[in-house]
Amino acid sequence: MRISLAVFLILATVSCSRNGAATSAPRSRAAADAVPVMVATVIEEAVPIDLRVVGTVEPSATVAVRAQVGGELTAVHFTEGQEVKKNDLLFMIDPRPFEAQLHQVEANLAKDTAQAENAGAQVRRYRDLIGRGIATREQLDSISTTAAALQATVKADTAAVETARLQLQYATIRAPISGRTGALMVQPGNVVRTSDTTPLVVINQMSPIYVTFAVPESSLADLRRYQAAGSLRVEAQVPDAEAVAERGVISFVDNTVDRSTGTIKVKGTFQNADRRLWPGLFVNVVLTLKTEPHAVVVPARAVQEAQDGKYVYVVKADRTVESRPITVARTVGDHAVVATGLALGETVVTDGHLRLIAGTRVTVSAGAASDNAAAQR
Repeated sequence: MRISLAVFLILATVSCSRNGAATSAPRSRAAADAVPVMVATVIEEAVPIDLRVVGTVEPSATVAVRAQVGGELTAVHFTEGQEVKKNDLLFMIDPRPFEAQLHQVEANLAKDTAQAENAGAQVRRYRDLIGRGIATREQLDSISTTAAALQATVKADTAAVETARLQLQYATIRAPISGRTGALMVQPGNVVRTSDTTPLVVINQMSPIYVTFAVPESSLADLRRYQAAGSLRVEAQVPDAEAVAERGVISFVDNTVDRSTGTIKVKGTFQNADRRLWPGLFVNVVLTLKTEPHAVVVPARAVQEAQDGKYVYVVKADRTVESRPITVARTVGDHAVVATGLALGETVVTDGHLRLIAGTRVTVSAGAASDNAAAQR
């Protein structure tokens, strides 16, 4: 009797083990068949509508400094590449010849002024003598002519003095604008002439500074419309630079379209206080036309390409996926702005597409949290 009971217990245990294994097998196979994927949530975000082009930095003003009088260059009062302000002293040309010329014309003016004053006094005396019948009209006319000629000489001498003073001032060369000096082309000791074609130095105004770029003519209507609504913001970033992009405003739109390229020239003005923008640099320009406040956004890597258009895999409540055709309005950085096909809060696959078809069961991997965080940024 005891042996029969033992055999029964053993058979019951084996039967339960087999039933349990049979019950758990479908579950383990279902778990094994689920494809691991990374996902992100469809979110709403304010996204700018912008144009991205390459631009060139230009100084807002460039002056080639040349000598206005000839002479020996005696001193240079700046160093190459120095920031100078308007009216800062730059060069000195030997002033002694101009000082001597000024003294000479001043002496001529003093002499001719004295003679003109004497002639004026004689005119007054002869008028008195004519009134008393002592002098003749012919004598008065002769003295008056001499006095008038001397007055004209005094005016010419005065102009000569002003010219000499101006020439002396030109011997001192000051900065016509604020900016950064370039290479010094003439060293002290050289004789400079007004006919020299090479400037003494070139000054570029660095603040404010311009960034010039071209936009397609198809964007001209939008550009004008948004510009009429207010100042358009533009950013310029030096390639491969870690610095923050410089911000400016659109200050010029050309009045004609370049027919050879189909583009129109646009210019932005930047304060460039930190001198990040340098004349001649190529920069990446982002022209923001407006901001779309309620854009439907997904990570760009969630969007797949097919022959009939773009689509995404949407994770349904039962953890299976469906292929959903969508319309992408534009891509901004790592984000895709979806025009149609998705609703806020839906979950889309961002990684693991290769093993998916419609109806595939998926399991969300641990990296999905980072995808959601990236999408919300």
